[in-house]
Amino acid sequence: MLNAEMALAKLKQGNEIYLKGENNGDISLLKRQDTFQNGQHPYAIIISCSDSRVIPESIFNAGIGDLFVIRVAGNVMDDHQLGSVEYAAHHLGVKLIVVLGHNHCGAVDAAVNHNPDGYIKFITDEIKKAIGDEKDEYKACCLNVKHSMEIIENSFEIHQEEEHGLKVVGAVYHIENGKVDFNI
Repeated sequence: MLNAEMALAKLKQGNEIYLKGENNGDISLLKRQDTFQNGQHPYAIIISCSDSRVIPESIFNAGIGDLFVIRVAGNVMDDHQLGSVEYAAHHLGVKLIVVLGHNHCGAVDAAVNHNPDGYIKFITDEIKKAIGDEKDEYKACCLNVKHSMEIIENSFEIHQEEEHGLKVVGAVYHIENGKVDFNI
């Protein structure tokens, strides 16, 4: 089991491998059988957008059982996502939570430039809370990531875990080159 700092270093190293066009994440039959028999032991929780161009396992050079990935358009948080985070932290012992936004996000664009209706409005309303009047797409993306981080950090159950080494970090994936920026 990795602590939060070790898990973050592993993610950064995995992104460097991805940037080189290499992928060594273990998806073998042996690994599938191992996780079937021995369960999952992810080292990080990734809350990511559902965008098909954002594939956390590839971005971080991870294999089966390495990451606990929660995907939802706009990487917004509600009780369902918090329940998933709580499960991974409490029951699987994961110490690192990463909220991974990305540039050129359709959900952020919809919140900034449009007024959608239907179920999409639940997502864009949450993003609008996060970004306020911000019109710059990248700044809005960063504000949205920070908002989701705050929701996680303010969660009563998650907050209790911080004393046991749980860490929440934000990051932005750059679609054009594959780089993950953890300094938002």
